[in-house]
This record gives sequence, C-alpha cells and structure tokens, in this order.
Amino acid sequence: MTEKPGEPVLQLIEEEAADWFGRRHFWAWSDADEVKLNAWLAESPAHEIAYWRLEAGWTRGERMAALRPLVPEKAVLGKGRGAMAVAARVAASLLIIGVVGIGVRAYMSWSQEEIYRTSLGEHRVVLLGDGSTIELNTSSVLRVTQNAGQRVAILEKGEAFFEVKHDVVHPFIVIAAGHRVTDLGTKFLLRLDNGRLTMALTEGRARLETENSHLRQSVLLTPGDTAIATSASLSMLKRPAQNLSAVLSWRRGLLIFDRTTVADAAAEFNRYNSEKLVVADAVAGQQTITGTFQTGNTSDFTSLARDVLGLHVQRLGSEIVISR
Repeated sequence: MTEKPGEPVLQLIEEEAADWFGRRHFWAWSDADEVKLNAWLAESPAHEIAYWRLEAGWTRGERMAALRPLVPEKAVLGKGRGAMAVAARVAASLLIIGVVGIGVRAYMSWSQEEIYRTSLGEHRVVLLGDGSTIELNTSSVLRVTQNAGQRVAILEKGEAFFEVKHDVVHPFIVIAAGHRVTDLGTKFLLRLDNGRLTMALTEGRARLETENSHLRQSVLLTPGDTAIATSASLSMLKRPAQNLSAVLSWRRGLLIFDRTTVADAAAEFNRYNSEKLVVADAVAGQQTITGTFQTGNTSDFTSLARDVLGLHVQRLGSEIVISR
C-alpha cells in the first residue's frame, strides 16, 4: 500500500482538479490546454482520481441540479445573455471548488490505495473487498482505490480481466491511457500496448469514453464487442462473445493462434518469456500459424515453425532466431 497524501496535498490536488475541470467545461479550451491537462493527470494517480471523479459526477446529472439555483433570475433578465453566461461560469466554478471539491477531499481522505503488480510470465488473481475479481496478466501494474462512495482502478501497464460486482450507486471506473471505462455490470478485458488500449467485453455492459485534443467519443459495449482506442481514434468490432476465448486464453496459461502471423505469435510469446523469439526477416514473419501452446513453451512453437513451415530456427544465447 502506498502512503496517502496529507491534508494540505489533498486540498491542493482537489483545487487543481476543480480548476482544470472548470476551465475545460466553461472557458476557452485549446489543444495546448489539453496537452497541459494530460501532463498534469500523468503526474500522479491522485490527480487522475480527483479529476475523473469530477467528470463522473458531472456526467451523472449533478450539473443542472446544482447550478440552477445559483443563477439569479433577475440578474439574467436585467443584464442579458452575456451576463448570464458569465454568471453561469462563475457559479459553476464556485460550485466545483466549494462543493465538489469537498467531496473529492472526503473521498481521497477515506480511500485506501493498493498497488498490484505481476512480473514477467506471472498470473495473479486479486479479490477486492466488494466481491469484484481482477486477474492480472504478465508484466502488469494496477492501482485500485476503494471507499464508500466509489471504486476506481488505474491500469498503468499490461493486461487485466475484470469481473465487477455491479453496484448502481457506486460505479466501478477503470482509467487507462487517458481513457475511462464505467462498469454497467460487466466482465471485460483491458490490454495496454504502447498507448493503444484494447477492450473486450464478455458479459453485461460497459461504457468506454475517450477525451483528448484529438478525439472526444463515447461507446457502449455489449457482449462480443471489442473496442480499440488510441489518442487519435476509437473503433469497435462485433463478434460472438464465445469467439473471445482466444484473447482470454492466457487465464488458462495458453496462447491460441488461428492463422496468426509468425511475427505476431513470436511477439505474444515474448510477453511471457525471458528467452526471446526474434523473427529475422519479413518473409518468415508473414507466414501464418495455427495451434494452441502453453505460454512458457516456446519449443513446441519453434518446432512447428521448423517442421511444418520449413523455417530455420537457431538458438543464439538468450534468443531464438527464426528465418527463412
């Protein structure tokens, strides 16, 4: 468990989060501002939790209910549209800093953060206090913060499968590479590869949201949906939920390939093993392979590549080189 920030630090974080939130939603916002916000979010998980909690509260409809009494009717009628816009912005900023900020401080003060890690080739199952289960794949890092009000996880690297115990009052939110997943009663997979987020949903529903200077989009996933999100795009594929078994086979210690290129299959093996597969040329790498292998068993894979595909396999120190 990491040490929780002290009260002065929490107050500063909540004020900064409220300031960023207010500027983004009520004032002029530029690409340069988005870059600065993303840099601030990346500085600390506490920054991400504080900011995304504001976004979550705003999305749930607290905005209109809270702002309506803060815009005096006489002031709006007497000063026109310009004054109304200014009044609304000022009221919103005060609300965020004064009311929601208190909620963030209370949330963070009473939260407990746990950091879960897996090493190369390790598979770990984490049972949370609310009954949810998270399975971490090889070389993964996940931060989880829980309290009476909300559950937030940050996937910093790697891959995880979530079986979330649904609570309509207290949503389960996962943040990964600037994207946000909100549980609507789900089982889903998240995988991070160099800023590219892949999400596959096997049960229930979940919403994936992405907001940055290049893209602002939200999609609702149902069983069988696979979403791929980057900083500049968000796409979704639809296939039968049972066809997702291959991408979840690591939970059973397996890799399943179906007409997968040798280069892609080698890259998958390298995620689990210190002895690396090196594909020496493009022609060898583009040949396809089908089969089921244990994650730590590269010998069966290289034997198939040699005996069936006719490729040359050579061991050089800690590497196995595959070529024509």
